[in-house]
Amino acid sequence: MLRNVLRVSRFFYKSPLGLSVLTLVHNLCHSEVFNTTREVNIKGASNMSTLVCDGESQIPQSQSISSLSVQSTPEIEKKYVHHVYDAIAPHFSSTRFAKWPKVATFLSSLPSGSLILDAGCGNGKYLGLNPDCFFIGCDISAPLIKICADRGHEVLVADAVNLPYKTGFGDAAISIAVLHHLSTEIRRKKAIEELVRVVRKGGLVLITVWAVEQEDQSLVAKWTPLTEKYDEEWIGQGSPHARSPSSLLLESIPESEENSSTEPVKDSKESSTEKMHETMHLTSESKNDSVVFKHERNTMNHQEYFVPWHLPYHRAEVSGVSACALANGLAKKDDKKGAVVYNRYYHVFSEGELERLVSGMDNAVIVDRFYDKSNWCIILEKIL
Repeated sequence: MLRNVLRVSRFFYKSPLGLSVLTLVHNLCHSEVFNTTREVNIKGASNMSTLVCDGESQIPQSQSISSLSVQSTPEIEKKYVHHVYDAIAPHFSSTRFAKWPKVATFLSSLPSGSLILDAGCGNGKYLGLNPDCFFIGCDISAPLIKICADRGHEVLVADAVNLPYKTGFGDAAISIAVLHHLSTEIRRKKAIEELVRVVRKGGLVLITVWAVEQEDQSLVAKWTPLTEKYDEEWIGQGSPHARSPSSLLLESIPESEENSSTEPVKDSKESSTEKMHETMHLTSESKNDSVVFKHERNTMNHQEYFVPWHLPYHRAEVSGVSACALANGLAKKDDKKGAVVYNRYYHVFSEGELERLVSGMDNAVIVDRFYDKSNWCIILEKIL
């Protein structure tokens, strides 16, 4: 346990808040140490994200306009990522329990005593997976971070493009199904740079993202393509335009485990109804094979999507968040399925796109790349 305290002390570095916490640590019995730090992480998360860094790990005081632009969250991410996951956190968490074998293998392969940083940890399903390592998680969603904290994990609220750790702080970092929620290339690249920055020389970084090349293309047909890719910070009022429903069957889909094949069991009646609608739709299109092939080709050209999440009515009534979302037009009711439907923004990655984002970095090299369960994945090693 003493080793744990020493490792956590690295996390707080030179911040005034961190020093006060460490003072408390020395005056408390070991069993209470992490409860104390965890409480500060949640209640003081917004302050901590700026206080725990020194000049080395933050953007310099003389920030350029482009740097500020990267850190400024685009409206599309606020509305269709941050607000959505805050609203669906408990329900989302209940579907997030299975661990990807590839991620588990990576974490299990790390040396004993490694400090692992999980950027975009969600409900914390990977935190503590390797009992011989130490984990710290962060996520932009405070409700998800609270779920992690209630499970006993060391977590804080933080942004993937501005991680609150000193340079070289961790031994390894993971970003699982996170980067595809960032709406500009410059922000996606910055998130990767941050992951590399916060690990030591020789440290490893595992990144996974949803792929354009989905194993089940019928899933893609149920997402809503965005017809316009706005420049830089998605300039313009309101949300990006979605393709007219007339061109695609836009029935909502239940979320699967990290976009894999393990889905929650549906009501048999609902399932059969969905299949009937899909069959009717496919039958109408199969009259002309060229139409089907054209559709498949078109889906490969799209990378910006709204992917629906169904929040059952009995879950939505827990708080007034969904009522506000419905009033503001950020969600809609689906009485047929008894759910409030939220749209989540995704930029799905094409083959080689992750590698291109890394190509300009001189402090990291790709040591592995692979395609797994409709995701593109890379492992980086920090060399400088």
